[in-house]
This record gives sequence, structure tokens and C-alpha cells, in this order.
Amino acid sequence: MPHTRRPFPFMRPPGLDLPENRHGVLIVGAGPVGLAMALELANHDVSSIVLDDNNVVSAGSRAICWSKRSLEILDRIGVGERCLRKGVTWKVGRTYCRDEEVFSFDLLPEDGHKMPAFVNLQQYYVEEYLIEAARENPLVEMRFRNRVSGVVQSRDCVRAEIETPEGNYRLEADYLIACDGARSSIRESMGLDFAGELFEERFLIADVELKTEMPSERRFWFEPTFHSGQSALLHKQPDNIYRIDLQLGWGANPRRESRPENVIPRIERVVGHSDFRLDWVSVYTFQCRRLRDFVHGRVIFAGDSAHIVSPFGARGGNSGLQDVDALGWRLAAVLRSRSPRNILEDFDAERTFAADENLLNSSRATKFMTPTDGIERLLRDQVLALAAKAPFARAWVNSGRLSVPCVYPSEGADDGTMPALSRPGSVAPDAPVENGWLLNRLGGRMVVLALGCEMPRVDGANVFAPRVTDMLRHRYLGIATSAVYLIRPDQVIAARWPYPDPASVEKTISRLWRLGK
Repeated sequence: MPHTRRPFPFMRPPGLDLPENRHGVLIVGAGPVGLAMALELANHDVSSIVLDDNNVVSAGSRAICWSKRSLEILDRIGVGERCLRKGVTWKVGRTYCRDEEVFSFDLLPEDGHKMPAFVNLQQYYVEEYLIEAARENPLVEMRFRNRVSGVVQSRDCVRAEIETPEGNYRLEADYLIACDGARSSIRESMGLDFAGELFEERFLIADVELKTEMPSERRFWFEPTFHSGQSALLHKQPDNIYRIDLQLGWGANPRRESRPENVIPRIERVVGHSDFRLDWVSVYTFQCRRLRDFVHGRVIFAGDSAHIVSPFGARGGNSGLQDVDALGWRLAAVLRSRSPRNILEDFDAERTFAADENLLNSSRATKFMTPTDGIERLLRDQVLALAAKAPFARAWVNSGRLSVPCVYPSEGADDGTMPALSRPGSVAPDAPVENGWLLNRLGGRMVVLALGCEMPRVDGANVFAPRVTDMLRHRYLGIATSAVYLIRPDQVIAARWPYPDPASVEKTISRLWRLGK
């Protein structure tokens, strides 16, 4: 059954009648990033108000490929399993040159993870699940049809001017988080702009309702016969909806190419018949750009308002949720007077580093998919021809390096005898433990993970010492006989030691909270 967009009610805000007391956090934008931000702050006992100028979820699929890391974050804020049940799980990708398969890849060849490599689920479902969770959470207040028209900062607060159908009012807060998308009005009102590349290339996106049973795989074509000289991508979604992306070229007229009479013949050539229903169409231009800084005094930018990438590689929405991950625990620490404000500099440093990694990957994919005539096209075509015969060349084929969590630069203690996949700066790899999953036992506060040894209590962290299984040994110990890991509240590994060292652990905890010890 096609998805129905139900409007959410406008509730008269109290600020229209009397001045409101100062709030802790205002979040502008009720997309996946803004909603996840509110729920993550609520996990840290911090209340927030979410303001959105609309009262319905997104039209069209938009972000659809939710990575393993995003699913783990969504799980921590209460909607992961619901997304998993509704979504289309996949881990295999197939790459074609013209009509011949060049190679396939498996994104999660190992078992022992709660979440799969990817789930395809239309953004409107994710938004619905998050809105329902937010409306049930006493620490989150949703205000639909509340448009932020201006923002002014002072030394100790931020003031937002807000327009509603019943009048205007003002709110004051300690912090405002701008999650209002690529066309952010907050960014514009503050005179901020992106730096980066805008590529002279356009793609058509179409959601098509198609009653067929294609495998749950990512399929990417270079120059298929059904779309000569261009690229194409196909993903399966719930409700018999298929997402098709078709390269158009820079000379394409977006308005003309979006008309059904022009879209439908293109889709017919892809699927081979006309037995389908067009559900949603859009045309987009590749951009790989970001703000120089994400923290501007008491205004913080996250998601597309801070950075935008081309959609190939699923780095947009997934990167936005990782912004939430890195910001929530730090901002909560500031608001609860546990940490000084300069802890937010660590968020800025980590997420601008991650944005640059995403921009680099996205730019390289764009140039490989849309090479200029001459040496670029010759090199691309030779790589594709070689990849069909030689496995070593397949790593050079770039149809969008799929999103994986960034490994942050880290000063945390390390030991070379332990596995690289669990080094400081990386997300703690999941594994089965007694009565559940490791990541469900981590997150929300600092945790000391003790493996193969007894760890005394330390100030500022919980100690978790599961039985060491073969999988935990493989992912955390390697050739070491014991290990102690310090895991941050966002499930990122801060440091690791080969033996219990309470003094070093407590010193690292103080450094993470910016306590100057």
C-alpha cells in the first residue's frame, strides 16, 4: 500500500501568550537528524524543543540507505528494530559495465552483528518512527508549523524569532542546533556559506511502484544499453517501491526532465515494460561542500545544514546521524555543568574531519562516474575492462564508496598487539555477549570494557566484564591475552590498555570531559 503523509497538528505555543522561560536546547528541523538529536539528548536527560516550518514528513524516498552504524544509533534512541522490521536488508552490491556484470561485493561477510550492513527504508518512514518516539518522550517537545525567521546570539544565550499561523513569538535558549537541511535558513541568516565543489552533472531520481521480485541488492551500471553513455543505479525499497537514479548530463533541464511524459519512457527502458506507477521524481545536482566550522558560538550545525555530498555512497543521512552521535553527549555535559564549553571544539574537530573524508570519497566517485572526455574517460573505461578479469582492479572501480563510520584521529593509549578494527578513534565493533549484544551494553556514559582480566572500579565510568568468546577475542584481543578498553558515550573507543591501569583510565576520562586533569 502506498505511503500516506498524515499532517501533524499545530499546537498553539505558550510563547504567543506569555514570554517563555529560557530553554536548554532549540533544534530547528524535524528531519532524521533533528529528531535523532532530540532523542539522543533525551537519553542524556536533556530536554529540547524541535521547531519545524512544516507539518508532514518528507515527500519521496530521499535518504534510503541506512548503514550499519546508523542503525546502531537508531537502535540506541529506540527505533532501530522498527526500521529493521520494515526495511529491505541488503549487503551485496553488483556493478555492471553496459549489460555485463563486472563484479559483486559483500559488505558484511562476517556474522555476529546485531545490525546488517544496510537497510533500505524511505526517509519518510524513518521520520515517522522518530516523530512518534519524540512525541512519547517527556523530554522532547514538537512544534510543527513554527518557522524560525531569525537568530541573534549574545554571550550567554541565543534568541530565535518564530513565525506561526497564529502569530509570532520569541524563544531564548542556551544553544540552538540547526538541522534544517541543505537550504538552511539559519545558515543563510547568519551569512555563512559552504566551501567545496559543485559538479556540472545532474541525475534524475524516480521512485517507482513495481510488482516484481528483484533481489535485495544494490545494482549500479556504467553505460547500460537502456541508458546509453550514462550511469544508472537501482535499489529495492519496502512496499514494492524501487529507487532508480539516472545520469542526465549537465545540459538537462530539471523542470522538463521531471515531467512524467519524459520520465516514464526512461523507466520503461530500465524495467523493460510499462506495468509500474511513478511515485516520486526529483532532479539533483552533485555537490560536495561544507561549512568551515560547525560550531558558531551557541549555534551548532549538523547534517545537511553543515555539509552536503553527492548521494552515491549513502553518506548524507548517515553522516548526519554520526553528527548526532558525536554532539549529544558533549552538549549534555556542557548543559549539566560537567564539562566546559570548549568540549564542543572536539565535536567540531571530529565532524569536520569526517566531513572532509566524506567529501573526498564523494568527489572521487563523482569524477569516476562522470569522467571528462580524454584521459579521465580513457582511464575509467580501462579500469572497468580490467576489473572484469582481474580481482585486484576491482578496488579501483568507484560507483560510490559506501558509508562506514569515520575513524577519528586519537591521542588515546594504544597497544599494537590488539586488532586494528578496534583501535582508538573507531566505533566499538559489536559482538554477541551474555543475554544480548555488546553495543546495547555500551553507550550513554563512559564504559570500561574489561576482557580477560579483573578491573577495579574507576571514577566516572561503568565497568563491564563479559565472558571472552572467540568473537570478542577476534575483534578486541588479537594476540593479547587481556585488554581494557575505555568506550565513550557514543560507543567510540577512546583508549585501550593490555592490562588494568585505573590511574591511566581516570586520567583519560578527565581529558575527554575537558576537566584539565
